[in-house]
Amino acid sequence: MAFTNKKTERIKWLIQEISGIIYRLKEYEIKYSAEISAVHPNFAKSAVNLVHYRALRKEDLRPIQKKLADLGLSRLDKPEGHVMASLLASKAILEAFLNNEPIQAHKAGLTFKKSNRLVKTNARSLLGSRSKGRRTRIMVTLPTEVAYDYRMARDMIASGMNCARINCAHNTEEEWDLMIKNVRKASVLLDNKCKITMDLGGPKVRTGPLLGGSQIIKLRPPKDIRGKVIKESKVWMSPKAHPKSKYPHLPVPVSGIENLKKGDKLFFNDSRNKKREFTVLKKTGEGCVVLCDKTCYLETGMKIYRNAELTATPFPVGELPETEPFLILNTGDLLRLHKEAIPGEPAVKDKKGNVISPSHLSCTLEEVFEQVKQGEPVFFDDGRIAGVVLEATPDELIIQIVKARKQGSKLRADKGINFPGSELDIKGLTTRDKKDLAFVVKHADAVNVSFVNRKRDVRELMMELNKLNAPEGFGVILKIETQKGFNNLAKIILEAMKTYPIGVMIARGDLAVECGWNNIGRIQREILMLCRAAHIPDIWATQVLENLAKQGVPSRAEMTDAAMAQRADCVMLNKGPYILQAIEMLDVVYKDMEHYQDKYVQLWPPIVKAT
Repeated sequence: MAFTNKKTERIKWLIQEISGIIYRLKEYEIKYSAEISAVHPNFAKSAVNLVHYRALRKEDLRPIQKKLADLGLSRLDKPEGHVMASLLASKAILEAFLNNEPIQAHKAGLTFKKSNRLVKTNARSLLGSRSKGRRTRIMVTLPTEVAYDYRMARDMIASGMNCARINCAHNTEEEWDLMIKNVRKASVLLDNKCKITMDLGGPKVRTGPLLGGSQIIKLRPPKDIRGKVIKESKVWMSPKAHPKSKYPHLPVPVSGIENLKKGDKLFFNDSRNKKREFTVLKKTGEGCVVLCDKTCYLETGMKIYRNAELTATPFPVGELPETEPFLILNTGDLLRLHKEAIPGEPAVKDKKGNVISPSHLSCTLEEVFEQVKQGEPVFFDDGRIAGVVLEATPDELIIQIVKARKQGSKLRADKGINFPGSELDIKGLTTRDKKDLAFVVKHADAVNVSFVNRKRDVRELMMELNKLNAPEGFGVILKIETQKGFNNLAKIILEAMKTYPIGVMIARGDLAVECGWNNIGRIQREILMLCRAAHIPDIWATQVLENLAKQGVPSRAEMTDAAMAQRADCVMLNKGPYILQAIEMLDVVYKDMEHYQDKYVQLWPPIVKAT
């Protein structure tokens, strides 16, 4: 094959440029030889490839990619899993073109085939076997009901759950143990081993407790996008709470429910004086389940009647638990965030509505008061409320709210606080984490470590796992939630490679707040590629099918997001009343999409009509 002088010069230039990159990658490999030699044997080749990939990304490959495309060759657009093999293959093809001879392949330490095999092996070791018909696993946060309802665990696995997640920030060790036993039992019955991972809370900065609260229950039947009720609310009415009921408990005296039967109606005016009614769905000796098809607010002492005219002898609603209190914050408001652990309160106003004293509440992590400075941004509740620090002292921060909902935003206790512009130096494992880790090591298959920001966080975790004699094959999942964690990710992974298996969870909620909403698309893509370079599984988390799991109806945007998430090895769903439907939906979507995508590679089946 003869080339013009111009094309010949282009090929020579490409060979020279690629040869230079290969040389620089090998230099980088020598630079990190000590770190590479310290990794687990299963990661020996993966560590080298990770170092090669990180070095490759220091280069501007765009001129090379454009010239390769002009020749009809691969543009090195997906080399992350096999960096050296990709470069050597491109160089060999170019040399064959130039010399007009058969391609003489250059041998790489890690071939394309071996790279793909490592990805699959490592994903299986950490996350368990995949479901038939789809490569991407589904991880699900277990609701409390799983502790008391074996059928729930069985149905979740049968619907497509491959990995169960327990959040150590909620429930008790006794409930965790019950959840795990039910999942293990269902796994055996269904012959479908479901892995169990447990989340450590980590040093997350949160809002402290708030004063007060009201004894009110709100019932809100889920509606579709047109406002039509999809499913009626169900309530358990009885003097005592039902240990296995998954419905809200409305305490009433025995006299109120005796002689009731299926189909009977009960009438009342709710706390807003709105006329509402219940329909008896099921009656047992202990109580009854009733239905309500409209939003209503029930409070302690409210009277319920057996006739629509509200003239029959009523019976009262008993003592309801206090609802969680909250602050209402508007744009322009001041908020006092203090170190002292006293309950927060809303703003104090005079008769004319002028603020005498602003709202205040505490922060769970005292270190922030020494490190946050005036003028730095602050976000609450996953970015729903934004502010800026007007004053900073060792004991408190005066924050002006710069973004809130038009009608005011609610800020509750135990909500996340982010300081994306502050240089916070916060350690990895808390005292609570170390206590929880002892349980996790004994009962779970892997631990999810929150707020991993640097290599020392990984080292601290490994020391604790060694103290606890973690079993061989115990997995570690690194949750990346901050700018610092993302910026240090390659070094973090290299440090974590000393154990096996490992993975990375992209915690998109905090990450979006920390790095900015305009950056989250790019950053989650970069994390996926770094994981691919290390041949470790990646987990796509936060708000996947959130509307479907909580409201029963998915949005178009979240369906698109869920489809895009198929590039990850695992996708995490959070709990909600409709979690089974969410699992089933994701299972169906991924089985349908399997024909079109193999991780990062787009496949081309014949076009079929939509049905």
